[in-house]
Amino acid sequence: MFDTAAVATLSTVLGDEPWAVPMLVARDGDRLLLHGSTGAGALRHIAEGAKVCVSAFLLDGLVIAERQFDHSANYRSAVVRGVCRVVPDAEAPALLDRFTEALIPGRAAECPPHSAKEIAATLLLEVPIVDGSWVAKARTGPASPGAAWTGVVPVRSGYGEPVSDSVQPVPPSVRRLING
Repeated sequence: MFDTAAVATLSTVLGDEPWAVPMLVARDGDRLLLHGSTGAGALRHIAEGAKVCVSAFLLDGLVIAERQFDHSANYRSAVVRGVCRVVPDAEAPALLDRFTEALIPGRAAECPPHSAKEIAATLLLEVPIVDGSWVAKARTGPASPGAAWTGVVPVRSGYGEPVSDSVQPVPPSVRRLING
């Protein structure tokens, strides 16, 4: 699931308040990688050992039934619970490359190496995926037949044509991404 969903919601409790933020996420083996600014207060709180929940959801289709009560959705979801570990600066460049590669294969090789300033400004966190700390759910299938029309309306998501901010040609990694 986390190989398909590029966005997840990171949730925790900060003080007495629930906190949830959508973030880019990448799976690296048996862990999830998340990153943000070292200046983000909630991320610093999480880095100090707060319990977290990382959830992702993909809507695959709306299931249209005869009765409103029976309408549903085809979907995939996953939730991982745990405690984040701060990735040491020495490991950060390779894992930030892995993060980029999970989202845009081939892109890390097209970019300059991470600078020391960039590494210092980035809080890279990992959440272990261990037995008992995760749950995955999905629903697939049609609606029950009825006297009225029933069926599934597929939901599709995809990349569009890039909107350039540069006079340079679109890099190969981005071309591969949009061409599927």
